[in-house]
Amino acid sequence: MMANTTLGGAQARQPTYLDLIRRGALEHGPRTAIVYGGQCMTFAEVDALSSRLAHALHASGVGQGARVGLLLNNGLYSVPLDFACVKGGLNRVPLNSRLSLAEHLSMLGETGCTHLVFGEGLQERASELAAGKPGLVCLGLGASLPGAADLLALARTQPAQGPDIEVGPDDVVLTLFTSGTTGTLKAAQHTQASYAGICRNVLLNLLPATKDDAMLHAASMIHASGVFVLPFWLRGARTVILPGFEPGGFLAALESERVTAINLVPTMLQMLLEHPGFASADVSALKYVIYGASPMPRAVLERAMVHWGAQRFWQYYGQTEIPLCLAVLRPEDHTPELMGSACGQPCVDVEMRLLDEQGRDVPRGEPGEITVRGPSAVAGYYNAPGLTQETFTPDGWVRTRDIGVLDERGFLHLKDRKSDMIISGGYNVYPQEVENALMTHAGVLECAVVGTPHDKWVEMVTAVVVLRSGHAPEPEALIAHVAGQLASYKKPQRIVFATEIPKTAVGKLNRRLLRERLQENLV
Repeated sequence: MMANTTLGGAQARQPTYLDLIRRGALEHGPRTAIVYGGQCMTFAEVDALSSRLAHALHASGVGQGARVGLLLNNGLYSVPLDFACVKGGLNRVPLNSRLSLAEHLSMLGETGCTHLVFGEGLQERASELAAGKPGLVCLGLGASLPGAADLLALARTQPAQGPDIEVGPDDVVLTLFTSGTTGTLKAAQHTQASYAGICRNVLLNLLPATKDDAMLHAASMIHASGVFVLPFWLRGARTVILPGFEPGGFLAALESERVTAINLVPTMLQMLLEHPGFASADVSALKYVIYGASPMPRAVLERAMVHWGAQRFWQYYGQTEIPLCLAVLRPEDHTPELMGSACGQPCVDVEMRLLDEQGRDVPRGEPGEITVRGPSAVAGYYNAPGLTQETFTPDGWVRTRDIGVLDERGFLHLKDRKSDMIISGGYNVYPQEVENALMTHAGVLECAVVGTPHDKWVEMVTAVVVLRSGHAPEPEALIAHVAGQLASYKKPQRIVFATEIPKTAVGKLNRRLLRERLQENLV
């Protein structure tokens, strides 16, 4: 965490998440803050509703410091509820609605949540959770369930000023589950200080939002998309929310709301490219096409840049444990030698080291584990001291488990996650590099590369490929296509055709599940 500084003997306190919420409300009261469908809310209205909801949560038995589960899809109340939790000194535990009942029960049980706030369309899951976790108190938010109080109704009678509580920089405000590629759920803990650190990180390195900006949110606001809300709130910009991602609706909202910034994972951009209205969409207001979360196939990026222009594209590299940006590839750096390989230069508020297996710094140009330190780092994992010790050092460094190389100009090139790296015949093969080569074939719509067991080579480079309609290349042709671009040992030794590739709940390639399906001959 960023240390407090001293000036003239006095200790300087860094702003907290709560401070920044209050500041945005004070400075931008009558401006439009939230747009959802045909509804909108001003900064003053969001501020008042979030204060009332904070009091309603307290009145419902959710006391300061308590953990409360949130089960909502994107909607008008997404931001007011998050802000209410901060104002009430609560620790929110978001549950992605796409996860299974067993996963939701595990998350609520592991974090000790006694209350659950659920939204419209999720009454059935809330009922199942109440049945599976006796004693769980369910609270509706624009949704009803027998025996569940309506938070919105309770909020109407509450004060428009937030609860009079004291918060500290180390108070945990968000417990966010992430599985990465390991398949093991981990609950990362964000504090008042670290979440304010994320806001500064975004404004410093990626998007210096102004009151004229508007960001469109279609991905779940639980994860990376929601990180942009606080910077936009602080600067008086609009947050435009869609219930989910559908290419046609997304393009229509871009035009009608004069959106200036979007955040896309690779799957979303690829779906937009395949939509017939992509090339003709009016994107004259669009300034920032931000992408990250998982590696972007170079072929997809190049197609998008032909239509939208390279000057709009910004790539970030980050992790749930220390969001949002660890490195940024700016528009002027989207050059042929950097695209698809480099993820940018380290951010100004982040320290970065590349370490070998013994924890020593590697020479420039050599691969090493990316290890970082910055003010947005989480306060470890909840109730997992062993995992926390493996990931976080006592002096604040975060081991990312990603392999990278820093080139002579200071650009970070991401190779792959340690767990995804394929070792075939003693050679290291990075799946992303093979995927980028495959994606340049005209017949490949989507692909994923993993290692599968092999008696002689230990692991075999295996590519699962989704073909474009009207294309039917032979496996040998695809292998030869990769061999023409990469060293022979990197080419796929096996091609498997599929109709889809498994993704995580936030749209990333799920290599772990793909490996399991290949082993069980389910692909």
